[in-house]
Amino acid sequence: SEDPSVTLFREYLRIDTVHPKPDYDAAVQFLERVGTSLGLVCQKVEVCQGHVVLILTWQGTSPHLRSILLNSHIDVVPVFEEHWTYPPFEAVKDSQGNIYARGAQDMKCVSIQYLEAIRRLKAEGKSYARTIHLTFVPDEEVGGHKGMEMFVQRPEFKALNVGFTLDEGLASPSDTFSVFYGERSPWWIKVKCTGSPGHGSRFISNTAAEKMHKVITSFLAFRESEKQRLKSDLNLTLGDVTSLNMTMLEGGVSFNVVPSEMVASFDIRIPPTVDLKAFEEQVATWCRDAGDGVTYEFHQKCMDQHITSTEESDPWWKAFSGVFRDMKLQLKLEIFPAATDSRYIRAVRHPAIGFSPMNHTPVLLHDHNEFLNEQVFLQGISIYTRLLSALASVPPLPAE
Repeated sequence: SEDPSVTLFREYLRIDTVHPKPDYDAAVQFLERVGTSLGLVCQKVEVCQGHVVLILTWQGTSPHLRSILLNSHIDVVPVFEEHWTYPPFEAVKDSQGNIYARGAQDMKCVSIQYLEAIRRLKAEGKSYARTIHLTFVPDEEVGGHKGMEMFVQRPEFKALNVGFTLDEGLASPSDTFSVFYGERSPWWIKVKCTGSPGHGSRFISNTAAEKMHKVITSFLAFRESEKQRLKSDLNLTLGDVTSLNMTMLEGGVSFNVVPSEMVASFDIRIPPTVDLKAFEEQVATWCRDAGDGVTYEFHQKCMDQHITSTEESDPWWKAFSGVFRDMKLQLKLEIFPAATDSRYIRAVRHPAIGFSPMNHTPVLLHDHNEFLNEQVFLQGISIYTRLLSALASVPPLPAE
């Protein structure tokens, strides 16, 4: 009695694509099989060894027009099975219809919803002027450096002639749907403090630890100020402020040896409203103020701050938002608080919206007991069916 779309979703969830050794081959074979059964054209692009981007294409009747790109990533984050009620790769469905699995929200649901929306439209005999491409990419959960970041530079991506992209969003606990038109720039900074070493019994001057204390104090004081700014303004969301967390601290060899070097690593996410050059100068000032021998280096430094238009005068946004008005569903516009593959798409000047149709759902990406209710999943297919029809029917633009 289970809806075949739900059965397909659970089948995909059972393919173990968890890091550090995701089974990409099995996932690509599964998706290619589904795509072929729908009459979609399949293409595989190996962006680097062992990392394939699968492209499924529903050709439009006017292929010269810019296309619609539906992106999703194949990989999922690790799990701590002892904290899960059900095995995280068995896609167990409980009596309430909740499907528990890693990737249920992030983002294997969206991959199957894209495909099932196309299945419905094809069954209705629909065809559209604009071509619809689906891309299934690797390694998003580890930064996308061997996935979308490389793919957007390749001729195969340029040949897609992208006009507008849909990618992942987040669940929403309320009745509204979260829609993300931009995202914060992720900066990963490693600060190194060097100082005088010596025996642990002495009051040694100019130690690495003293300098590190000043660095951490400066960084975390800024963190607290941003935390309070978010807390005090109900109009702000997490994506509107800069988050900062110290994630690693290294140094020392023995209890009785004062170390000559200490290293702290920080994960910083900066909204597009912040001047990035000015923020880096602030980081440099914090390090200078801590004393001599304090340096920093970037392990990730995203400088692109492009956002996607949400003005009603924009034809893509007008088509997207019009679907929700017609369905009497409410949208909440936000800056995405983390980082997705959308940043690489926006960086090459293509509009992209982050959207996962999951309302009345707790946000559980990367959390224990990640689940999605089957009725929410099925409603998402209905939403995508309307969205794809609207976007693929956007009239020719002046540049086309």
